[in-house]
Amino acid sequence: MENSFVIGVDFGTDSVRSLVVNTRTGEEVGSAVHYYPRWQKGLYCDPAVQQYRQHPLDYLEGLEQSILGALKQCPAGTAALVKGIAVDTTGSTPGPVDETGTPLALLPGFENNPNAMFVLWKDHTGNKEAALINETAHSNETDYTKYCGGIYSSEWYWAKILHVITEDAAVREKAASWVEHCDWIPALLTGNKRLSTLLRSRCAAGHKAMWHASWGGLPPKDFLEKLNPLLGKYDQTYTDTVEATVPAGTISEEWATRLGLSKDVVIGTGAFDAHMGAVGGGIQSYSLCKVIGTSTCDILVAPMEEAGHLFVKGICGQVDGSVIPGMLGLEAGQSAYGDVFAWLRRLIMGPLYALLPEDKEKLTAVEDKLLGYLSQQAQQLPLKDNDPLALDWFNGRRTPDANHTVKSTITGLHLGIDAVQMFKALVEATAFGAQSIAERFAKEGVPIKEVIALGGVAKKSSYAMQVLADVMNRPIRIVNSENACALGAAMFAAVAAGVYTDIKSAQKAMTSGFETVWQPRQENVPYYAARYRQFQELGAFTEKLYV
Repeated sequence: MENSFVIGVDFGTDSVRSLVVNTRTGEEVGSAVHYYPRWQKGLYCDPAVQQYRQHPLDYLEGLEQSILGALKQCPAGTAALVKGIAVDTTGSTPGPVDETGTPLALLPGFENNPNAMFVLWKDHTGNKEAALINETAHSNETDYTKYCGGIYSSEWYWAKILHVITEDAAVREKAASWVEHCDWIPALLTGNKRLSTLLRSRCAAGHKAMWHASWGGLPPKDFLEKLNPLLGKYDQTYTDTVEATVPAGTISEEWATRLGLSKDVVIGTGAFDAHMGAVGGGIQSYSLCKVIGTSTCDILVAPMEEAGHLFVKGICGQVDGSVIPGMLGLEAGQSAYGDVFAWLRRLIMGPLYALLPEDKEKLTAVEDKLLGYLSQQAQQLPLKDNDPLALDWFNGRRTPDANHTVKSTITGLHLGIDAVQMFKALVEATAFGAQSIAERFAKEGVPIKEVIALGGVAKKSSYAMQVLADVMNRPIRIVNSENACALGAAMFAAVAAGVYTDIKSAQKAMTSGFETVWQPRQENVPYYAARYRQFQELGAFTEKLYV
């Protein structure tokens, strides 16, 4: 096989990364990151009410700049050999669009309206709407939540749409439809300006929008109008969805020129970051792949003939082909992981920035070292039964059993507790949350044969990964690539472009392998098992406060 290249584009919470990969060897020959400037300024967000919106200009600028930056790192002539591009995004991150599929925030009069922007995955302004969806679905003849764990979440598609159209009449009237971020980018790159031909991701629709083939697609119009008659104006009753190996088309002349690529480049259909990241991480049947970032997404695949009949309660959906075509894709996760440690960092550093503005550069240098220092100190602490204990529900609970109205609890504090002990409690909390997900899969009849971890925290925090191995009492395999989500997208691009016939072949040729395996320390397993039981008891007590 002659050398050819594909580009995987990974839209994360804070930035977008583009990765150029050799399809024959899997070598990552160019990579670039673009941080969203509006997001960095905190524009259009209000953490106090859990409102998180992102402007499509951040995505547009990041798409172009990250691809151009990645190509600049490549040997001369690489751009001419690029065969395909595929993207992954966070999700559910839908946005309102007009009849041409253009996000409303790109139109005059809507440029600074947060409701006209993409509603980021961690936006929980739709908590009341999620409760309404659950109440309506559970009393309906057909329960449209049964393939998404039985509990609909405010992090998902319909809750977000309902909240925005109830709150904002101008957006409600102008929007012709709503489109997931992962569906908009392929349409943009191919120049598709017709909603009727815009391809909808199986991954996004199945896990977040209650799409299922057994009832003909999305929930029917009469059910949606039970939620709110205002939903009746939108064309949201599409029946067909596509797996991420299906091409969306070829690149438009405009984008080929902007990126310096051939007009023959194939654009793949999109999917969510964790699902493509699991493929990039080497997921196989009954691997639990933990994609660890600001939150975690836990992805598992199983043969349809073995697990297709199950209804796994309290997870984020089970969808045929959402990860790998022909396999059942199951998703779970934690609503906050890296965000938990970012909170502690802000708690410590925030007053210092306010009091010492003239020392901002020095303080930034200290902040960059803070979590590393806390990790080094925490791993030297003895394990005590009366150590502080925390829940990982800083952004609500994603799974098991979605509930984004609950809050975290920290107990066991006294005047002798310092920042290192607090950090230790938070690391343990995230590991206990991970264990609760693994237990739910096992309880529902889905075995876990191995645990794979990928992402920045997985590679950088040896302390967090060792604690995770101890709590789960399982080896944790760490993916070698620092860009596993973008690498997974590149694999899908290679299949969409016809370089490989299926994902298995692309994985075999392009996988990065594993850099290390964290083994559980058996002497610590009983301690953490006892602490995990206390974690569960604290969770049950805390949840009663928010009923």
